Amino acid sequence: MPTRRSLLIGAAVAPLAACAGPDTKPAPPPSAGQVLANTSDIPVGSGKMAQGVVVTQPTAGVFKAFIPKCTHAGCQLSDMITTTIDCPCHGSKFELDGSVAHGPAVQPLTPVAITVRGTSLVVA
Repeated sequence: MPTRRSLLIGAAVAPLAACAGPDTKPAPPPSAGQVLANTSDIPVGSGKMAQGVVVTQPTAGVFKAFIPKCTHAGCQLSDMITTTIDCPCHGSKFELDGSVAHGPAVQPLTPVAITVRGTSLVVA
């Protein structure tokens, strides 16, 4: 039978555990040769999540890809990408080229090497 003390401690700790922070288990990196998206799927001046990777097209015909983890605290980046790539945890924003637009992050996003093969964006 749980004691009153253990129930109170459990009730106090449970909300903290639910908000413990970023997922510390790293996602597997994308494999070489993996097709991420079609070039037509990535809007110019924007981007989207594709196969677990952030893919952007900062300017026409220039494609970039990044690991979707904020370099500040490792939080999963938002899949709503407009003119910036936003971190929902602490407010960091990244430009479509992966550079920091607004802190607290100070390091750019971790790039994923990609290449264009025909109309496909492929991990290099």
